Amino acid sequence: MAFAPKPGCPVCGIVATAAVHAPGQSPRSHSPDEPTEPEILWRDENFTAYRENAHPVSSSGHIIIAFNLHVPSIYTLSSSDLPLLVNVRNLGRRLLSASSPPSSPPFSSGNSSAASSEPHTESQFRIGFITPPFKDNKIPITDHLHAHAYLAPADLLGWWRGVAYGPLAWYDVDDLIAEIRESVSNNRVKSGYDNRINPPIDTVPEAGARTGAANGDEYAASSLAIPDLEDGLISPNSSNTSFATSSSGLIPYLHA
Repeated sequence: MAFAPKPGCPVCGIVATAAVHAPGQSPRSHSPDEPTEPEILWRDENFTAYRENAHPVSSSGHIIIAFNLHVPSIYTLSSSDLPLLVNVRNLGRRLLSASSPPSSPPFSSGNSSAASSEPHTESQFRIGFITPPFKDNKIPITDHLHAHAYLAPADLLGWWRGVAYGPLAWYDVDDLIAEIRESVSNNRVKSGYDNRINPPIDTVPEAGARTGAANGDEYAASSLAIPDLEDGLISPNSSNTSFATSSSGLIPYLHA
């Protein structure tokens, strides 16, 4: 099987654990010498999302969205995977909007309760990938594709970790979507630049996903997504999607 689980990969272990445990449950208690299990927020056929409790970069919330397959990097993706990337972006926004940070020490601050009670704006969302050879030295996962979603400002981010989340290494998911679309289109369909919220093209997750010749022949690569009988992509609205609850209630359905 392509991109099968890799022995010893910590993300593959989290994905496997999430497959047999209901999302939304609090991490199990361990002795001080044992690591705490991740708090799973979302699980579907393609992604597993969990809250980064150990080393968040923001006191307002930091979520990791991992591909269930052991995909090594963003450079493995093709235009056929655009719907997956759109789902990553939308899932990150939904989870950040719906999840209130827990009252655990990593997230606690003097005004945390006041901050979490205010609605979040689009400008606060940071969703993207840290590109190799860079990595977050506190979350040193380099060969299993995962996106980081957090709410700005990154007030828990030191200067050294800031390199990984800065312009040198950070690849915003909107920019990645836009560049792939441009690479397969005769027109400029850039959708990731500043001050363009919810452009019309984003209402069509498959925009740019299919490539072919003028005679109708297609040569798009196969997508990594688990296929759906109707539209070729598992929808997070389908019955096989698991939802997690947070202190703010049920996470809304995701519409790609």
